[in-house]
Amino acid sequence: MNLKTFLKRFARNRLALAGGSLVLILFIVSGLAGFIAPYDPDRPDPRNRLRPPGREHVLGTDSLGRDVLSRLIWGGQVSLKVGFVAVGLATAIGLLLGSAAGYYGGWADSLIMRFCDLMLCFPSMFLILAVIALLEPSVWNVMAVIGLTGWMGVARLVRAEFISLKNRDFILAARALGASDLRIIIRHLLPNALAPVLVAATLGVAGAILTESSLSFLGLGVQPPTATWGAMLADGKDYLSRAWWLSFYPGLAILLTVLSYNLVGEGLRDALDPRN
Repeated sequence: MNLKTFLKRFARNRLALAGGSLVLILFIVSGLAGFIAPYDPDRPDPRNRLRPPGREHVLGTDSLGRDVLSRLIWGGQVSLKVGFVAVGLATAIGLLLGSAAGYYGGWADSLIMRFCDLMLCFPSMFLILAVIALLEPSVWNVMAVIGLTGWMGVARLVRAEFISLKNRDFILAARALGASDLRIIIRHLLPNALAPVLVAATLGVAGAILTESSLSFLGLGVQPPTATWGAMLADGKDYLSRAWWLSFYPGLAILLTVLSYNLVGEGLRDALDPRN
C-alpha cells in the first residue's frame, strides 16, 4: 500500500482525524510549554491558594497557589515522554523476541512464548506496582518498568505475522539467492509485519499514559514537584467539594489524550487493513 492510498483511507475516518488533530495539538502545546505556560508550574504562591478559574489564572490555582494551566501544560510533556519511551522500549523488545520466535520456531519459539505466557499470567498493574515499590520512584524507572512489562502483545503479533510469511514464495526466493537470516528478517519479513505493530504501538501509548497517571496518583510515579496529570488528580482529591477544578481539568486532559490515541489507533487499523 502506498502512502497516498493510506492517507486517503485514514482521512475517510472522521473520528480518527479528530483524534489525530487532538494529538497534534498536544504535541505542539507540550513542546512549546516553556513559551506557552503563563507561570512557573512549580512556584508556590500562598496568597493565591485555591483561586477559582478567572482572568489572572484561567484554570485556577491549587492548594499551594500554583497555576493549574501551567502545570497541566508541563504535565502533558511528561505524559508524552513516558508514553513514547515506554512504548518504544516495549515495541523493540517485542519485535526482537517475536521475530526470533516466529522465524526460527522450535525450541526458541517454545522458550520465548512460554516466557511470554508467564508474563501474561501476572496482572500488569500489580506487577508494575511491585517493581516500582522496590525501586526509587522516578520518571526513568516508570518508563523502564512500563516498557519491560508491556512487550508481550507485540511479540505475539510479530510471531504470528512471521509464521504466516516465512514460507511465502518471496522469502523462499530470498533464501535460494543466499540471503542471510538477518537480511531476510530485516528486509523482507519486518516491513510486511509492521502494520499490526504500528496499531498496537499507538494504542500502547494511550495505555502507558494511563498507567503513568495511575502510578503518579498513587504516589509511585514521577515525584513532586514535577507536574504530572496523575499527581494533580491526587492533589485535588482532598478539595473536591470546594475546588472542583483541581481534579476536573487533569482528568479531562487524561480522558481526551487516551481517547485521541485510541481513535488514531482504530483509524490506523482500518486504513492498513487490505480488506477495506
